[in-house]
Amino acid sequence: MADTAPTCIVAEDEALLRQSLVESLQRAWPQLSILAECEDGASALEALAEHRPDVAFLDIRMPGLTGLEVAAAAAQASPATRIVFVTAYDQYAVDAFERGAIDYLLKPVQPERLAATVQRLQARGVHPDATALATLLAQLQPARLRADALPPLTWLTASAGRETRLILIDDVAYFRADNKYTTVVTAEGEALLRTPIRELLTRLDAETFKQIHRSTIVNLRAIAGITRDDTGRGTVRLKTRPETLSVSAPFMTLFRHM
Repeated sequence: MADTAPTCIVAEDEALLRQSLVESLQRAWPQLSILAECEDGASALEALAEHRPDVAFLDIRMPGLTGLEVAAAAAQASPATRIVFVTAYDQYAVDAFERGAIDYLLKPVQPERLAATVQRLQARGVHPDATALATLLAQLQPARLRADALPPLTWLTASAGRETRLILIDDVAYFRADNKYTTVVTAEGEALLRTPIRELLTRLDAETFKQIHRSTIVNLRAIAGITRDDTGRGTVRLKTRPETLSVSAPFMTLFRHM
């Protein structure tokens, strides 16, 4: 760990658990500076890219990007960051973490276990290599990560003026955050969904819909092409819409195999 005060981010989508972990960290590691408290995978990835902390405590099961996906992207966004996963998983998943020699905390986090993790971080750091993360991603597929979630949406109802429209999920080009609501964009136009984008993420098929910005989710089947500029940011061209969509630099790592 560096001579300067160590830094970290905490990512946990449940507010009470996030607050509890932050308070426990403050007791176990008073010198640690917590730079960001994140409630989903997108904000965690952006915080990693912005702050490049010494340590990231990542909940595995979060809306949108999982903790594993954030950690995989962090290999480029903040390669020096040490990763500690926080999980409520069963023994199957715990075995996978231990085989990969990747540090984790089980919920509810016990003071003794947190103290041991802090000691390891202070002594040498914990940072999984790309191979270990790839193995974990293969073993703990999104379906397993979200085993207790509701099935993905196949259609939704949204408002366009005084009209209520029935929209098939396959017809959606992208979703855009609109204050507390979400704008649904199709080839035919726009409609308003009275659901926050963060909540919507939990009901979308993760294999088809990807978050490309904190405020934007795109249907991969609607993409015509992706370009990257010199700053690392990307631009998405759509098949059925004239506008382009911005991809923030941290999220470009999610498209490196496309």
